[in-house]
Amino acid sequence: MLVTGFPAEAFGTNCYVVAAGPGEQCLVVDPGIGVLDRLDEVLAEYRLHPAAVLLTHGHLDHTFSVAPVCGARGITAYVHPADREMLADPSKGLSMDLSSLFGGRLPYTEPEDVAELTDGATLTLAGLEIIVDHAPGHTGGSVLFRLPGEGSPWEAEQICLSGDVLFAGSIGRTDLPGGSTDTMMASLRDKILPLADDTVVLPGHGPETTIGRERRGNPYLRELTAAPGRGL
Repeated sequence: MLVTGFPAEAFGTNCYVVAAGPGEQCLVVDPGIGVLDRLDEVLAEYRLHPAAVLLTHGHLDHTFSVAPVCGARGITAYVHPADREMLADPSKGLSMDLSSLFGGRLPYTEPEDVAELTDGATLTLAGLEIIVDHAPGHTGGSVLFRLPGEGSPWEAEQICLSGDVLFAGSIGRTDLPGGSTDTMMASLRDKILPLADDTVVLPGHGPETTIGRERRGNPYLRELTAAPGRGL
């Protein structure tokens, strides 16, 4: 399996490309701001053909290039329905400060073909099977994408594309519209902690990590493991 990624020009948002191997169809995950040239280079290098775009959530720094990526190839964008409205109006997921920052300066287009993700669903795309876990807290529609890690560069039991749910040493912010600290902690408890320690985590920002490493060192996960009966 081929898994590669690179940071976007803005906000360091990680864009990932996943395929069964070189020369195959692939999935593009979270094409953010200013990724098109680098994405084209990756696709050409590995002779890949995008079959779909997967979105871990609806924030603009993860979705900005979804329309050009999908439109140029006639492919579908997948997003959880709770974040669907952000594809039409990205300001719905921004604070007032961020709305002012972006205000009218970044042209954005909604993708033409959008499919909704369902918690627990298994997507069969580009010769891969991807499990979808709804993990709200950062946004109402945040999801994890999990797939077997065998044959990947890490030879792990599985890979988890965690978006802005889990980072190396931290978690996603919960103070933007649709965010909730209590809901985030419940998602970490119910969706993250049950994963195997050797699960490789590819986050929406920053370096890769593993569940075991985060279980030991991430203060938010340590808080949960210290109080497993905590009511949320």
